[in-house]
Parts: sequence; structure tokens; C-alpha cells
Amino acid sequence: MQKSKVANNTIMLMIFNVAKILFPFITLPYLTRVLSTDTYGTVTYVKTVMTYMQLLVDFGFVLSATKDIVKVRENKEKLGYVIGDTMMARIILGIVGFILIVILSLTLPILKANILYTILSYLVVFMSIFLMDFLFRGIEKMHIITIRFIVMKIISTIFTFILIKNDGDALLIPILDIISSFIAVLLVFYEMKKMKIKMHFSKIKNAIASIKDSFIYFLSNVASTSFNALSTIIMGIYIGATEVAYWGVCMQIIGSIQACYTPISDGIYPEMIKNKNINLINKVIKIFFPIVVVGCILAFFLAEPGFMLLGGEAYLPAVPIFRILIPTLFFGFFAIIYGWPALGAIGKTKETTLSTIISIVVYIGLLFGLVVTNSFTLIHVAIVRSITEFILFATRYFFFKKYKYLFKKTI
Repeated sequence: MQKSKVANNTIMLMIFNVAKILFPFITLPYLTRVLSTDTYGTVTYVKTVMTYMQLLVDFGFVLSATKDIVKVRENKEKLGYVIGDTMMARIILGIVGFILIVILSLTLPILKANILYTILSYLVVFMSIFLMDFLFRGIEKMHIITIRFIVMKIISTIFTFILIKNDGDALLIPILDIISSFIAVLLVFYEMKKMKIKMHFSKIKNAIASIKDSFIYFLSNVASTSFNALSTIIMGIYIGATEVAYWGVCMQIIGSIQACYTPISDGIYPEMIKNKNINLINKVIKIFFPIVVVGCILAFFLAEPGFMLLGGEAYLPAVPIFRILIPTLFFGFFAIIYGWPALGAIGKTKETTLSTIISIVVYIGLLFGLVVTNSFTLIHVAIVRSITEFILFATRYFFFKKYKYLFKKTI
């Protein structure tokens, strides 16, 4: 019964992540052709900044609050208080995020030139507070997350093709996301009502306490995301919008492939928390190792026709950059599996976070070295990115072997 639930949740998360890959790739070839490289670079840049804002609003609750939900999901009153405290905490963080985005919009050149686009994009981030992924992950109702996301993306994708025809229509991109997010929020509250789950708000100090408890998860996630986002933001300062567009397409492809790893990790995470079964980790590695290897080989040889299809001839200069980034696909899979599903399940939260911090410190140091030596090019950034992904994997694998005795060997 339990194995069936894990399998079902993993399948639903796989569908979810396939959808996350599919919908951007449906619109990518269209947007790269109707928008100029400068405008597409601007869209990519703002989206990257919003990645940081999303991390601030989420603040690691997808891990910490999911863990809390797993513990109290049989008690609806306690469940309601966990939901309420988490929501209050995220609203506080959302207000802080808005203040930060206003400050950034007055300082970063690309954001300053596109301030309305930036504010509208942040509104999408703020609305995500009410999507409550942590709840549905904790009660292992992954199908709700999947259905909600697909509905959102179908709406925004259809209207993208209908309404966006040139650079002048770019402002419609966040507006469409706002509309689809609103519909998704309505679906979430409908599902909660159906399951008779009610939010209960306690004192604001409990919300602050939940922020403190989740800080270690936030620190790990923000460091991890900084790998891709930080380099994009620096590019907007030192290189230009066209190069940001090239990097953005590479990162979208890399991110989409790595998104296939997430349902595997998320699918086994609740089970690992409960049983700490090392055999489950080993089984996942054994099954997916050859798949990852073959995928990396195919990515290398199909890069040129793939970029021609997705971006057109204007984006072919990005092919060598993408090929250098392929090691991130290989090492990234193992870094994810040995991270929260393995180390996190045995309580080694600090070690998981430390591995990410070590990697990002190296990454920032190498990026700084590229800036001061006037070597900040896309090729060099791609090399640095691949090196640091290996460091992340190696550090987590070291901790995994060190604390191997804490796992159980359940058959």
C-alpha cells in the first residue's frame, strides 16, 4: 500500500515536471522569434531576479513545512495551525520581498528600464504564497499540485500565442501569469474546502518562529539557485541583454532537464523521512544512472539541431556554451538524490546546506576572478558552473558515506 502511494506520488510529480518542461518549450520557439534578442534577454533577466524573490517567499517551507505537515496530517486542527502559521510567515516574507524589488528596480539598469514589467512579475511571485505546495506534498496529494499547474499553464500558453506578437506586447507575459495564478489559487481553496481543511492562525510570534526554523532550508535553496541566477544577474551588468538571452536559453534547457530529477527526489522524500531506507536511495541510483548517462550523450550531439528548433539561427552561438554545461546534468542528478532525500532524511540538514554553501562560495569566488581578470565570458562562466556542480555532488557524497550508518536497511 505504502509502495503504491510512493509510486503514485512520484508519477504525479513526474507529470508535473514534464508539464514544467513542456509548456516553456512550447512557447520558447515562438517568443524567441517574435521578440528581439534584447527583449527576450530582458524577459529572462527579470525572470531570474524573480527566482530569488520566489526563494524569499518560499523560504524553504516546501521542505520544512512539508515535514511538519507529515507529522500532524492525521489531526486536522493541528494541520490547520501549521498551514496558518506558514501562510502568515510567507505573507510577511512577501511584503519584505516587495520592498526589496522596489529597491532593486531603482538600482539595476535592466529592471529600472522595465519597472512596470518587474512589479507585475513580482505580483505573480506574491500570489504563489496561496498555492500551498507544502500542504499537498505533506498529505501526499501530488495530483492536486499537478492539475493546478497544468490548468495555469494551459491558460497562459494559449493566450501567449494569441496576444503576444512583438516587443510591444511583452508586458502581457506577466499579466497572463497573474490571471492564470489567480485561477490556480481558486482551485487550491476549492480542494481544501472539499477535504474540509481549514486554516487556523495563531500568534505572529509562531509565524516568526516558523521562519527561523525554515532558515536552514532557505539558506540551502538560495545558495543552490544562486548557481544559475547569480551569473545571469552579473551578465546583465557586465555583458548585455543579448548574451543574457543566450545564457537564458541554455539555462532553460538545463533547468528543464534537471526538472526531471525533481519528481524522483520529491517522490521518495516523504518515504525517506519516515523510514530512512538506504536501499531506496541505492535503488534509485542504480535505475537512473544509465538513463542519465545516455541523456547527457544525446544532449551533446543533439545540441545544434535542438537550438535551431528552439531559438532559430540567432541562438546557434549558444550551442558551445550548452555543451560545456552538460556535466551539470550528470553531477546534478546525484547531488539532488544525495541531498535532501538522503542527508535530509537522517537529520543532516546542516551538512546538506553546508555542501551547497561550499559550492556557491567557490562559484562566487571563481566568478569574481573572471570579473577582475576581465575574463567574464559565457564560455568561462559555463566552465565554472560545471566545476561547481561537481563540487556540490562530491561534498554531499562525502557526507552520505560518512553518515551511512544512520540509515536503515529495510527490505
